[in-house]
Amino acid sequence: MLYSLYISTMDWNIITPMKFIGLKNYAEAFGDKLTWKSLKVTAYYTVLTVPLVVAVSFLVAMLLNMKVKLISLARTIFYIPSIVPVVASAAIWMYIYNPTYGLLNGILRNTGLPTQNFIYGPNSVIPCLAVMAVWGAGNTVIIYLAGLQGVSPQLYEAAKIDGAKGRQTFRHITIPLMTPIIFYNVVMTTIGCLQTFTQSYIMTDGGPADSSLFFSLLIYRNAFKFGRMGYAAALSWILFVIVGALTLVIFSTSNKWVYYETGGDK
Repeated sequence: MLYSLYISTMDWNIITPMKFIGLKNYAEAFGDKLTWKSLKVTAYYTVLTVPLVVAVSFLVAMLLNMKVKLISLARTIFYIPSIVPVVASAAIWMYIYNPTYGLLNGILRNTGLPTQNFIYGPNSVIPCLAVMAVWGAGNTVIIYLAGLQGVSPQLYEAAKIDGAKGRQTFRHITIPLMTPIIFYNVVMTTIGCLQTFTQSYIMTDGGPADSSLFFSLLIYRNAFKFGRMGYAAALSWILFVIVGALTLVIFSTSNKWVYYETGGDK
């Protein structure tokens, strides 16, 4: 990390000797429209994906926590997408989203509905990638499931004796006791979204019209496609600061909504 900070003050294409240029890489980054475009794309994806992953995963975990037949099989099915390599899952979703012979447009045609461009449309590419992220959120589901199974059944029994209904127990028991798990998943999902790279690199290459140009992809392009290693290192540090600052903001607000059963320090 320290070496990358050192590189960020250099003009270096890996082949020729380094040339010290101070903070010019940072100044160029903040003055580059493409930098702001990629930040906007990354922010849009994060704002859209984090609530979806956190909420949908929690609902799925609630369903998988029910004591019914074949529940172990259902848990396995929901977890499998998270262990599929990202490259393989990207190939699957490229077929699903293909506007010509894709699965979704095939369904739309058969039902008489208009077809869509999906990842090939500038306005639909980010929502499509967000749906893909929800599909692969098996790890988040498992973490929620572990938290739900850690809630004492005696609390629900006591609430039932007091006349509480399902919605009331969910609001006053399940949600408060699950807030530490929700908090953890919000932090980790946010960090993961801000560093999104592979899906865009494989499926869209930042297109169409840079509408899926994530900040990490911009860093990769400058480092390994344009040979601007110093500039890429500066971009990396900008992303590092953004991730760190946003994480601190989430932590600073956690005392207002995260409940710890022990009542100790967070």
